Amino acid sequence: MFCGGGSAGHVIPNIALCDQLKGQFEISYIGTDGIESNICKSKNIKYYEFEGAKLVRGKVLCNLGIPSKLRKSIRQCREILKTAAPDLLFCKGGYVSYPPAVAAKELGIPVLTHESDISMGLANKLIAHKCRRVLTAFPSTASKLKNGVYTGTPLRTDLFGRDRIMAKRAFGCDLRPTVLVFGGGSGSAAINRALRGCIAELCRNYNILHICGKGNTVYSSLYGYKQLEFAEDMGEVYACADYAVSRCGANAANELIALKIPTLFIPLENGASRGDQVENAEYFKNRGLCRVLKESQLSPASLKNELDALIADKKLKTALKENVFNRGNERIIQEIQSALKQPFD
Repeated sequence: MFCGGGSAGHVIPNIALCDQLKGQFEISYIGTDGIESNICKSKNIKYYEFEGAKLVRGKVLCNLGIPSKLRKSIRQCREILKTAAPDLLFCKGGYVSYPPAVAAKELGIPVLTHESDISMGLANKLIAHKCRRVLTAFPSTASKLKNGVYTGTPLRTDLFGRDRIMAKRAFGCDLRPTVLVFGGGSGSAAINRALRGCIAELCRNYNILHICGKGNTVYSSLYGYKQLEFAEDMGEVYACADYAVSRCGANAANELIALKIPTLFIPLENGASRGDQVENAEYFKNRGLCRVLKESQLSPASLKNELDALIADKKLKTALKENVFNRGNERIIQEIQSALKQPFD
C-alpha cells in the first residue's frame, strides 16, 4: 500500500513505482480527498480515503485543532489498514503520510518512506523512526540517518524516449528553440508575471510553452506563445523543450536534470516554504547542472537576461551531457522486496 499526498510532488513518484509493480504485487493507495485521490482513480488504483490534518505554516490559530484531527485520522487509518491488511506501507512524505505510518507501526506493518529533498520534510522527520528504512534522493540526506539508504528518486518511464518532432508539432512550435516555463502543479504567480512582462521580446527568438496553472491563462495572440493550464502528459511537454524555467521542487528538478534539459531554476524561497527548493537548486548549481535566479531578484528584465545567459551557456550543456543520472526506481523496488522478506516487528 502506498501513501503520500497534498501535492503532485508527493504522488507522482509513487505512481511511477505503482506502474512498475503492477502484476508483481497487489497495489493500493491510502490518502485524503486531495490530488492523490484524483490521480489514483484515473489510474484505476484501489483507493482508501481518510480525513487528513494539514499544518498551515506561519498561522498558529489555523493549527489549534490539529491534535484532535490527527487522532481521528490515525483511528481511521488503523481501521482501513486492518481491513486492507497490506504487507507493507510505502510513504512519500507530506502530511498525508503521517497518520497511515503511525497506524501501520501500531499494527506491526513494516513501513518504508522516501524523501525527495535534501532536507527532510516535517512528516518524514516525524515518521523516520517508525520506518525500516528511510530512502533518499540525495546521498547527504541518507548519511544523516541511522536507517537512511540513498536510492535516488523514482521517475516515470513515460518521460523518456519520446518523439521530439511529434511533440513540437503537437504544441505548434516552429524550428526556433522552445522554452518550457512552469511553476509547479498550480503554477507560480511570480513567474507568470515576470514572463508576461517580457514575453513579446522572448517570442522574437523563441517558442514559449507556458504551463501557468488552473485559471491563470490570459488572452494573447502573440505568435510563438502557447499557454496551458496544466499538462496531462509531461513526457510530451519535456520532449518539446530545448530549455526550461522552473521552480525547484525535487521531482521537477530531477526530471529536468535526468532529461538533460538546460534549466533556469527559480526556487520558492523561505517564508513561502521550508527552504527545500533553495537547497535543491544550490545542490545542482554547485555541480554545474543548472542556473539559478533568486525569486527576490525576479523581474521581466532579469528573467530575460538569465534566460539568454542559459541559452548561451555551453559549459552547462556539456556538464548535463556528461552527467550520469541514475533513476531510483530499481533500487527502491529492491528495498520494497527486501522489507517484505524480513519478519515483522
